[in-house]
Amino acid sequence: MATYAIGDLQGCYNEFKQLLDLISFNPKDKLWLVGDIVNRGPNSLSLLRFLRTVSDAVVVVLGNHDLHLLMVAEGYARARPGDTLQDILNAPDRDELLHWLRSQRLLYVDDEYVMVHAGLLPSWSVALAAQLAQEVESVLRDENRNNFRKFCSHIYGNQPDHWSSDLKGYDRMRVIVNAMTRMRVCTSDGKMDFTYKGRVQDIPAGYLPWFEVPNRVSREVTIICGHWSALALEVRHNLIALDTGCMWGGNLTAIRLEDKKIFQVPCAVLEGTAH
Repeated sequence: MATYAIGDLQGCYNEFKQLLDLISFNPKDKLWLVGDIVNRGPNSLSLLRFLRTVSDAVVVVLGNHDLHLLMVAEGYARARPGDTLQDILNAPDRDELLHWLRSQRLLYVDDEYVMVHAGLLPSWSVALAAQLAQEVESVLRDENRNNFRKFCSHIYGNQPDHWSSDLKGYDRMRVIVNAMTRMRVCTSDGKMDFTYKGRVQDIPAGYLPWFEVPNRVSREVTIICGHWSALALEVRHNLIALDTGCMWGGNLTAIRLEDKKIFQVPCAVLEGTAH
């Protein structure tokens, strides 16, 4: 049995199946998916359906595109240019697929590894981050539809842009969601900027990649993430970043955690599509 962490899929079902062939996947293996399962790629519906059939082998953390699908499905967000969600929204098994997506995690902790779509704020320990993720997960999974819909109606927005233990209610949940699914850069004291998507060397003055903030509390563990395609593949002693831009003409990447071997398949989606 092996464990493979895999970068942002974004509806690239064919490349995902090619990658599974490349790693000789069998159901005893574990697949850790860093989020953004759906959207922008051509076949999110087939991908979601397939993941449900192998759910015992899969660990998923939610990304911003996955949450966007849930918000659109509930009527609290509009489809954006480039979205490819309509097949899911029109599917006869839509409710089952969306319920499965709602049941996934924001954060996954396993021994020396932590998996999250975007990142962790510098002041968060792993234990605190796990607690905060569970606060949001409990609302996502709430069988009381009204509670879930209230969450959907309040969760979009860029403010507050930094963490405080004094935050309550939807402001608190919004910071948790934004850090774990949208953050790329922040200041040394944890103020987030959600507009920057470019290369590390071009980050605006005063901001750093979240994982390079000095004295980041979670720096002693290895964090597995995606979300930042301009960063591309980055493997360090305490960071494994796996968004290699399959949707943007790059590769789909997996890393076998036991020996850190990298596996990649090229993207078949046309290059030049705008983010």
